[in-house]
Amino acid sequence: MPGLRILHVDSGREWRGGQRQVLLLARYLREHGHEPLVVAYPDAPLIKRVRAAGLAASAMRTRGDWDLAAVRRLRALVHTWRPNIVHAHDARSHAIALAALLGRSDPPPLVVTRRVPFVPRGRLKYGPRVTRFIAISQAVRHALLAGRVPDDKIDVVYSGVPSPELRTPRDWRAESGWARDTVVCGVVGAMTAEKGVQLLAEIAEHLSDQARLRARIVLLGGQASGAARLGGIPAFRAGFVDAVHDAMAGLDVLWHPSRAEGLGTSVIDAMALGVPPVAFAVGGLPELIEHDISGVLVPPGDVPGFAREASSLITDTTRRARLAEHGALRANDFSVERMAAGTLDTYNRVLRDHPAHAARNGLGRPV
Repeated sequence: MPGLRILHVDSGREWRGGQRQVLLLARYLREHGHEPLVVAYPDAPLIKRVRAAGLAASAMRTRGDWDLAAVRRLRALVHTWRPNIVHAHDARSHAIALAALLGRSDPPPLVVTRRVPFVPRGRLKYGPRVTRFIAISQAVRHALLAGRVPDDKIDVVYSGVPSPELRTPRDWRAESGWARDTVVCGVVGAMTAEKGVQLLAEIAEHLSDQARLRARIVLLGGQASGAARLGGIPAFRAGFVDAVHDAMAGLDVLWHPSRAEGLGTSVIDAMALGVPPVAFAVGGLPELIEHDISGVLVPPGDVPGFAREASSLITDTTRRARLAEHGALRANDFSVERMAAGTLDTYNRVLRDHPAHAARNGLGRPV
């Protein structure tokens, strides 16, 4: 029986957690007999990686939430390709997909993934024209509910990461000329205020004296590169790193001072690699990290508390090893297979209520 035709739309111009989820989902769908088509920004990392994986892709430039040229482009794709479902993966794609489907006599169901734990605004975008929302955590679900999205239109599907693929773990001590007994603390992801980067120097300043002597900091992400100092502690800005598992495997502790997090796939990656995380208990992170079992959670905004826990992990090798062991086990609960299976469950649930689109291309009942 033919598989589903899913039109995925993502407007991101950078390579971040959401774009990675789109690629992982599309690859899984193709491997399991479905037909994904990914619409992404021209020359963005996502579209390059989709094409490199041999997946179908279409470029669409987007300049705003209601970009009419992008709306016409997507509307034409829907008309010619005739997907069973349109799946929008970010806020801008959500708006453009809504506009592209307006006025059609038989629009395909629209599924929207929501990845941020902020209360949404706008009755048009979050009204009845969206068939179903996928929230990547209960925290995101609660934000949607606060935005007056009906509970029966929301599915929670946790993000997933693949099993680590290690080639040669980075030796940050050797690369940076640091002593062998130092402890490498890493920060991974976009180097933005939302991710708490501006707090790093303050956290470093609050470390215990013993921890300050041993700590070294590596920043994986952003544009800057080279040696630096944060709060008086030697640091290295590695910039964007493509072989992220190799880079993260060279860390001893993950610092994740994000102020808002839908879930935190970089935290899952770290846990899978046996790198225990310290994070503020915001967004979906408490659903991922079991405090003092698979990582450490700190009250939101408590910089001195973050520094105390970070100091403990720097100086207490036994605690660090215990958290690393349990973190690797916990990461198994957030696999690509579970994410993709949950997404397929949403597709099938949607199509049971839209039999015309389930039957398109000879599908009959969705599977």
